[in-house]
Amino acid sequence: MTVFKKLIVLFLHAQLIVLTGCGTSHEERRSPETAFIGINHPVQESWAAKLAITESGMTTGVIEAAHGAIYKTDTGDEHHLDGGIKVTFFDVNGRSTTSITAANAVIHDNQDIEAYGNVVITSNETTVVRTEYIRRSAKDNMIRSDKFVTITRPEETIRGYGFESDQNLKKYRIFRGSGETFIKQ
Repeated sequence: MTVFKKLIVLFLHAQLIVLTGCGTSHEERRSPETAFIGINHPVQESWAAKLAITESGMTTGVIEAAHGAIYKTDTGDEHHLDGGIKVTFFDVNGRSTTSITAANAVIHDNQDIEAYGNVVITSNETTVVRTEYIRRSAKDNMIRSDKFVTITRPEETIRGYGFESDQNLKKYRIFRGSGETFIKQ
């Protein structure tokens, strides 16, 4: 073997030793250090996010967002969704009953959902609710808002400040309301 070839072989062995000598054994591995993550910085992010809402193992809803970030809080985790979100709720047979679209949303650990920015709620009964903010409570499956709301159905339009409704928009109350209705003659 020429001197040049011996040097290359020695060089390759040295590289191999350096590469294998830099790692740590499995027993010495540490978990990732996240102490540098501040309160206003996400601990995890995802794009084209899709989350399932479940009750007793059954999917009762799906949340889709262009971007999602998880933030640690004093009470747990918060999922902040932006770039446009869509929430679809299903009945016990898996059929879509209600959809909510908005610019942004926050999902809390208890599965409460706050949506804000051009919120539109649509039910299969052709009821459409428009507002700037809603909160859907996982505890009682009610949707509430304290902002200006417009509820449109084929035969009426109701406006007011604040409302509450069941998740399917079958029974709702509007506060400080006014409206128009069409009477058939």
